[in-house]
Amino acid sequence: MTNTYYVAPRFKGPPGQDDMPYILAVGPVTTSRAVKIALLADHAPEDREFRALTGDLRRDLKRLAGGDARHECVLVPCASAAESALGFFAPAKRKKTLVISNGRDGERAAATLAALERPVAILEKPDGVAPTADEVAAALEADHDITHVWLCHCETSSGLINPVGEIGKLVKERGKTFMVDASATFGAMPVDMGGDHIDVLIAGPEKCLESIPGCSFVVLRRELLIAGAGKPHALSHDLHAQWSQQESSGTFRTTPPTHSFVALRQALRELEAEGGIGMRRARYQRNAEDLITRMRAMGFVPLLADTDAGPILQTFLAPRDKKFDFAAMQESLRQRGFLISAGELAKRPSFRASCIGQIDHKVVKAFSVAMEDVLKEQDVQEFTPPDA
Repeated sequence: MTNTYYVAPRFKGPPGQDDMPYILAVGPVTTSRAVKIALLADHAPEDREFRALTGDLRRDLKRLAGGDARHECVLVPCASAAESALGFFAPAKRKKTLVISNGRDGERAAATLAALERPVAILEKPDGVAPTADEVAAALEADHDITHVWLCHCETSSGLINPVGEIGKLVKERGKTFMVDASATFGAMPVDMGGDHIDVLIAGPEKCLESIPGCSFVVLRRELLIAGAGKPHALSHDLHAQWSQQESSGTFRTTPPTHSFVALRQALRELEAEGGIGMRRARYQRNAEDLITRMRAMGFVPLLADTDAGPILQTFLAPRDKKFDFAAMQESLRQRGFLISAGELAKRPSFRASCIGQIDHKVVKAFSVAMEDVLKEQDVQEFTPPDA
């Protein structure tokens, strides 16, 4: 029997990525060689070693989230922790969930609630504009049926970091349940379940934790978890049942993505070796500052002011030059060893480049050289963005 294997094409970019492009897209990210090697071993969910790994992951992820004895961590054996949390906690009748939306991530949360037939109110802000505590307070005052508030830590259509602590304090003072989507930031931007007044936090391994997609997790207050027992919106998203089984035996209700969890264990070891969340954030911040400086020097205009641009990803407005072709630029960059993302702004053409994963200033410099070559190929001269 003859097997045909995929052979990755060779790229003209810098070495070190095994003939695959460095991922400067929104996610997943470029992982380390050790994380890749961790994927080579097979594991059975019932094996004693894997069950011990389950307990270690739950403990370490809760610690990274600033959880304490009041909190639990539930591993979700798929990449849809957001739907699990929204379906498990968002009220189904009469009461509402307020989604704070300033981009596609907020829109997706509102759409998920609508698909689940859960009442939803939306505080909508323009792309790249953060909500204020006063605006959230006004929304809560205007609708007393709101009992839950949902906010994305980083809006990945713009790169904006939303003020989780400020909003969390306001939500706590109003006696509401605060849910935070930290999928794009967990592992690099600090969150504190207690200090930020977060009741439910969801995240995954494929961005700032520098692992692979396939699983996700929820860190939450135990009393909320217990209160939801026996009321799942779907068996596969029953967080209480998942927690009970992980707590009692370290196993899952269905076959989990074992390779994803094993890779996450290695990625957490590497986070600790790097010096923890603070040191990883510092590396990403250096990447971001270098990227913005180099892109500005070429003529590109960032969407956000320096004071608003977080270290996760940067959005650049597309030039008005008619010779600029994003799809062609994206493919040309890919052939040079770099992959970036198309824009997701509602009203302005744009594109995005992330600053996370196993990249450093050397990769950012090589990317900028590749970008300059592509711009020369396209003969782009006018970088002023079109009018909004």
